[in-house]
Amino acid sequence: MPTETLDPMERLLAERACERLIVEFVRRLDLGDPSGVAELFTPDGVWEWPQGDRRVEGRDALRAYFGSRPEDRLSRRMSTNIMVTVESASKATATSYFATYRVDGHTGGMVPPVLPANVGHYEDGFRKVDGTWLLAHRVTFLPFGGETVRLGRPGRS
Repeated sequence: MPTETLDPMERLLAERACERLIVEFVRRLDLGDPSGVAELFTPDGVWEWPQGDRRVEGRDALRAYFGSRPEDRLSRRMSTNIMVTVESASKATATSYFATYRVDGHTGGMVPPVLPANVGHYEDGFRKVDGTWLLAHRVTFLPFGGETVRLGRPGRS
């Protein structure tokens, strides 16, 4: 529930900025700038997965985590049903759903279709810092998940 009355345009701009962060997160992971995802978080930002007790905290740790992604990984994430709730001029939350298509061992070209590696939703917290909206906290929920498919090497089955 909003705790502060905002001008409708200010609310709309905040919602759009947070939606854009969700989409930019996916774009950077999928199209070649995984360690740059850390810059979308506040300096003390956190990404966690309740299942498995994984938690990455702070930009340096986030940069190292995302930068450790295998270089031969091909992924595409579909984000949808993004619902942002602006709580104040500097705080917002969102829920969004995603499906991740991912394979390792990619050496180029088109890959035959595979099932999503995981399907779930994010619960995000945003803060406006020095005039810029950033992710402060992301929690990943994975009700559907599996191992990443490893493509065969040429000459192997």
